[in-house]
Amino acid sequence: MAEPSTVLTVSDLSITYRARGRVVAAVSDVSLSIDAGRCLGLVGESGSGKSTIGSAVQGIIPADGTAQASGAITIAGRDLTPITDPAWSQVRGSDVTSVFQDPMRSLDPTMTIGRMLNRYTGSAEASVAALERVQIRRAGEVLKKYPHQLSGGMRQRVMIALALAPEPRLLIADEPTTALDVSVQSEVLGVLRESIQDAGCAVLFVTHDLGVARHMCDDIAVMKDGRVVESGPADDVIGRPSDAYTRRLMASRITLETDRSRPVGAPETAVVASMTDVLDGLDKPALDVAAAWSSGDLTWQDFTGPTAAVGAATGLDDVTLVEHVTRASLTVNEVNKTYSARVKGRRVDNHVLKDVSFEIGYREAVALVGESGSGKSTLLRIAGGIETADTGAVDAQGVAGEGTQVIFQDAGASLTPWRTVEELLRERIEHTTTGRGWTREQCRAKALETLELVGLDASVLQARPTQLSGGQQQRVAIARAVVVPPSVLLCDEPTSALDVSVACSVLNLINLLRHSLGISVMFVTHDLAAARLIADRVLVMTGGEIVETVAAERLAHDITTDYGRRLVDAVLA
Repeated sequence: MAEPSTVLTVSDLSITYRARGRVVAAVSDVSLSIDAGRCLGLVGESGSGKSTIGSAVQGIIPADGTAQASGAITIAGRDLTPITDPAWSQVRGSDVTSVFQDPMRSLDPTMTIGRMLNRYTGSAEASVAALERVQIRRAGEVLKKYPHQLSGGMRQRVMIALALAPEPRLLIADEPTTALDVSVQSEVLGVLRESIQDAGCAVLFVTHDLGVARHMCDDIAVMKDGRVVESGPADDVIGRPSDAYTRRLMASRITLETDRSRPVGAPETAVVASMTDVLDGLDKPALDVAAAWSSGDLTWQDFTGPTAAVGAATGLDDVTLVEHVTRASLTVNEVNKTYSARVKGRRVDNHVLKDVSFEIGYREAVALVGESGSGKSTLLRIAGGIETADTGAVDAQGVAGEGTQVIFQDAGASLTPWRTVEELLRERIEHTTTGRGWTREQCRAKALETLELVGLDASVLQARPTQLSGGQQQRVAIARAVVVPPSVLLCDEPTSALDVSVACSVLNLINLLRHSLGISVMFVTHDLAAARLIADRVLVMTGGEIVETVAAERLAHDITTDYGRRLVDAVLA
């Protein structure tokens, strides 16, 4: 039996799922333990098995025969094997509680916060105290509200209060801050860390974010393909990783000190192949791209072709090309946008954009950063012609009839699910001036050429979006956007939902396309490290206004506004 101070013990846990006649091993021979008052971070990319373990230690696995589990789980000295044992219903919600990524899926939309909390605390006074412990101001007013009336950060604080109210022995936190702005994330993590220290419970913290893991956890276990490949104190695992996979994850971390002039992360076969093709097309001296990348000798300047190469890629004649490279690619001039709604019979105006003006030059990348509600995504949609401004103007210089193209955060939702990849790219080609009148064979050849550029091959041509991984879907979305090069690529949080190594791959591709095709980039994000990596300039937005513009290289040092400094200080190293 585990020692009294050891709250969770997992021994030789294996879990398999049966799907479509195949048996898939989700977790293989995993053993771990957590003592009271300590936090263990379970780190890994999508499909590594970390969330499956998080579910297993709550006794939540399918009981319909599709899942098989072996091994043992002990919580606070209580043997809860098998995982489907009815005893779990007595533990879950009392000794074991959880905080999930999306609080809206966990909070009952038909109940007030007070009604939900009172079930655990027993009184309104105790519920007020529970909310105050997670640093919610005017707690008495919050008790009367429904979940939809609270911000995302406030809802997550309520979830923490609910999870700690039963005084659990073990708290499971599964990606609890992934969907939050950087400053809100920092605040919520601080609240969570302080709350669990006061409660003295053990914590299993599931995340793909190494910065968050380093900030939150005492110990870290790194998972790959259902197995723990490395574990130990957080400072050792992150500061001195011994496993090759952990080192690759660490190499993919982007910080405010990452070298902007070079590709980030470890060399990836698909991106290396794309880079090699670009260099071949520029008639530059032969170069071992992977070796140069690994040694730090590869820079983005290596992929910047002459103006003539851009003309060949876009089909522009010499006169139009000169005009194209000397004009601003995107001009936003005094743009205003207001949304109106009727609340209790009265019209309420929300001024989302207020006299916003800026330019993006040829081959320049500009990032817009700010918290949710700052107006940055609305501005991007107006720039892309998806919405219209109330007043002001947006001018996107066209390339072969194509001014702007958008890459969205959720690539899967932006790709028509019943069309094949070939059909998606052909549709885009046929709706441009360049591709009008092209034969199917011409469209197919161009589609293949572009897929190779983003690190995909002919095997995905007949695939539908639902048959692709998240990273592959985002590459297809990028291919569709640049199959006929636009003058400006509009990126709306394109990496926020991706694993760290896949996010690096996408950022490398955007930089490669920008330099090799002469594309300008407008990059909307709440991730300041990604903004600094991609952009030449960073525009800080709040309340519908640009309050500061700073050179990306100096982002951590030259911010002058209190709001901008708060965003920078919230970035986890």
